[in-house]
Formats: sequence, C-alpha cells, structure tokens
Amino acid sequence: MSVMQITQQNFEQVKQSEKTVLLDFYADWCGPCRMVSPTVDEIAEENPQYLVGKVNVDAEPDLASAFGVMSIPTLVVLKNGKIVNQAVGVRAKEQILDMLKP
Repeated sequence: MSVMQITQQNFEQVKQSEKTVLLDFYADWCGPCRMVSPTVDEIAEENPQYLVGKVNVDAEPDLASAFGVMSIPTLVVLKNGKIVNQAVGVRAKEQILDMLKP
C-alpha cells in the first residue's frame, strides 16, 4: 500500500480507519523530514495492515495544530481515531515499527 497524502478534506476518513494509522508530519524544506520520508515509504509498502499518511504542515496548518505539532518530523500513531503513540525527530525503521505494535 502506498503512502496517502493527508489533507483536511480526507482526514475524517483516515480517522475512522479500522487499521492502525501512522501519520508523518513534515515540510518539504525540512532536512530531518527528508531523512525519515523514505523509511515511512518503506513501512507503507511492506505493511499493508497499516494506513500510512503524510501531512505537509505548511499546506495543512490546522491539522498540525490539532495534533499539537511543534517540531517536525513528528510521527503520530492513531488507533480508533485516538493518539496512542507520538515521536518527534528522526527515528530508525525498527523504532517506528515498534510504535505501531499493540
């Protein structure tokens, strides 16, 4: 499954997903975000049991604000529409996968 671009318009659908959701809050100008991005893409390709999305904080400031994103990259894990895990900064693939586990 590929990474979904998350916007205010499709967020409600994402929030209601039965799958565990991984959100990557990023900006195009952010160096650390560019380091995390390929890892997030890999996780999306290898783990179809998760819904993986990216939120551009410059394009979607309201979503970033709703999640209290102060620094990027920020990774957020949602289950049943609720935040169950959150991390700021560059993370290794294993660390991100651990965030997704029940």
